[in-house]
Amino acid sequence: MRTLSYSGAILEGFREKMESDEDVFILGQGVTNPWYVGDSMQDLDKIFGAERVIDPPVSEQGMNGVVVGAALAGMKPIVVHPRVDFLVMGIEQIINEAANWSYMFDGQISMPLTVRAIINRGGEQAAQHSQALQAIFMHIPGLKVVMPSSPYDAKGLLISSIEDPDPVIYIDDRWLYDLTEDVPEGLYRVPIGKGKIRIPGEDVTIVAISSMVPEAEKASNVLLEDGIKAEVIDLRTLKPWDTELVLDSVRKTGNLIIADAAWRTAGSAAEISAHVVENLFSELKAPPVRVTLPDVPAPASRSLEEAYYIDSGDIINAVRKTLDTN
Repeated sequence: MRTLSYSGAILEGFREKMESDEDVFILGQGVTNPWYVGDSMQDLDKIFGAERVIDPPVSEQGMNGVVVGAALAGMKPIVVHPRVDFLVMGIEQIINEAANWSYMFDGQISMPLTVRAIINRGGEQAAQHSQALQAIFMHIPGLKVVMPSSPYDAKGLLISSIEDPDPVIYIDDRWLYDLTEDVPEGLYRVPIGKGKIRIPGEDVTIVAISSMVPEAEKASNVLLEDGIKAEVIDLRTLKPWDTELVLDSVRKTGNLIIADAAWRTAGSAAEISAHVVENLFSELKAPPVRVTLPDVPAPASRSLEEAYYIDSGDIINAVRKTLDTN
């Protein structure tokens, strides 16, 4: 067991999976350039060559079409979009094609496609380079959506995504890249669709997504100083999400906070909240609270970014207000 960074764990997952399976290849913008992908794909082109690590001309729609065809032919492609914002340019191939092929052929064919999309929020990148669009893909039948928050899960969920017979949207957030953790050598899998309790508690459930997991853990530690025991759940997968884990926790606590650094309206947090209310309405001590971004584009100003983005302080405030109503 060694300590790896989040981005280093992704790199190792790519390398080990490509070593073990010649059907795996990578195609994407800037996959050989640290300016696009940090050190998360460092030297893969040197190890595996330009035939398996391909940096094509800029055409999101074209790239997605190539990998959909490759997956239909039996390969296991990974397409990389260094900013999830620009994946929208090729969304037709993902939503209309990749998501539907297996269903339309009655499960007789598979679509082992991994779409890696990176969130690059912050750093004064403004409205067109800072978006978190996971709710769009969560909405689509036929797609799976994973968002690891730790180095261990970043590697394990990547391997599971590549091996899955269905198309998987693998979303990682650059704000997590410097996190470190013990990560095993060799191939291992984190199951898609299973969340994890990061911190047990009995007073309030905090369901956190991606970069909000470390913030929720910080919030839980602060709240404990006041005698509030917050249970932190790392959802890890958004489609399918671990409904039973969340419902079991809320049955115990009666209170729910959902932290998602994405827009509020029709977002992932809204879906989780609605599901809990539909199933546990009579057991809730207070209405669920969504801690999300406001429904406005990301600003370019650093001072406005500080007001726009959410952190542990926002989660703490939500928990205290919720418990005050109990």
